[in-house]
Amino acid sequence: MKNIPYGYHWIDKEDIEAVVRALKDKRITQGPLIRSFENALCLQSDVKYAVAVSSGTAALHIACGAAGLAKGDEVITSPLTFVASANCAFYYEGKPVFSDIDPATGNIDASKIAKNITKKTKIIIPVHYSGHPCDMKDIYLLAKNNNLTVIEDAAHALGARYKANGKWTKIGSCRYSDMTILSFHPVKHITTGEGGAVLTNNLNLYKKLLMLRTHGITKYNYINEPHGDWYYEMQMLGFNYRITDFQAALGISQLHKLNKFVKKRREIMSLYNCAFKNNEFFDCPSEKDYAHSSYHLYPIRLKEKYVLKKEKIFSALRKNGVGVQVHYMPVYLQPYYQKNGYSDKLCPNAEAYYKSELSIPIYPAMKKTDVNFVIGSLFKVLNKYR
Repeated sequence: MKNIPYGYHWIDKEDIEAVVRALKDKRITQGPLIRSFENALCLQSDVKYAVAVSSGTAALHIACGAAGLAKGDEVITSPLTFVASANCAFYYEGKPVFSDIDPATGNIDASKIAKNITKKTKIIIPVHYSGHPCDMKDIYLLAKNNNLTVIEDAAHALGARYKANGKWTKIGSCRYSDMTILSFHPVKHITTGEGGAVLTNNLNLYKKLLMLRTHGITKYNYINEPHGDWYYEMQMLGFNYRITDFQAALGISQLHKLNKFVKKRREIMSLYNCAFKNNEFFDCPSEKDYAHSSYHLYPIRLKEKYVLKKEKIFSALRKNGVGVQVHYMPVYLQPYYQKNGYSDKLCPNAEAYYKSELSIPIYPAMKKTDVNFVIGSLFKVLNKYR
């Protein structure tokens, strides 16, 4: 029986050869391939600076640190995301504040953010859910009018584009943000096994990010007089969030295929949209006119009649070889957040979205027969619950 996961990496001969070459080199960490990967990310994203790190979570952590997040500060983000998007506030003894979503996209609703801004607000982290860009221009203008930092969580959205004032920009260009974070987990658009990056156009932020990645240490711009050529300084409390050269080699090789990967995801999306048009069971993901989604996910939303049957539908699809997943339970419903004073019903749209959402398989390695299998299995299972 087929077993099709909701997401899966693409590793080919070129990727393997790139990693092998890196492993045979004299330096397998803190070597030149890190900078080469960062330069490739800058070129791909139309941004000035990139700092590659060990995970998307690490990227969020040091981005908040570079922004100066401190105890008692508030970070506004979406509840419909992986927990890391909010946890990064807790790392600095800050407070995550959840702002409700637009049900049409699953993204934070730009029109609802203002009411959540207080004197303690420091950062806004919009999450490009499923690869569909948030309405960044409105969010950025709101942030600048309130002296706030914007960190785009683009873990789902490498290869996506956003349009404002009639002009398309790449997600990652930081045209409407101070920093953008990426994830290179195997289910994402490109992979380095585990890995992530922070992108920015701000030189001061870039310098802080570099230090935060490596224990807060710098070998430049010393505070004290250096003792010799061996000298380095720890100027802030940082972390060991370095990525290896062989991971960077994989990342460089993968970036060459990014456009092909996004094209294939959008081709699968088109096949799904055609097959699911006007069906009676669920709604398909929509795409706003300002967005060119990279389709990390294809989230369907069960119609009201089937929401209460979601658990049975989910289990039946898995038994039939379709590796559906749910993205996501609102973060504040997690036990850790409940223990820290968060209650339910904070964001009604996000909770309703969670109750109805199922993510069906979409990834570049899918064959047309796999796509047809998913389509047929979905209708087969749903017809049993009419």
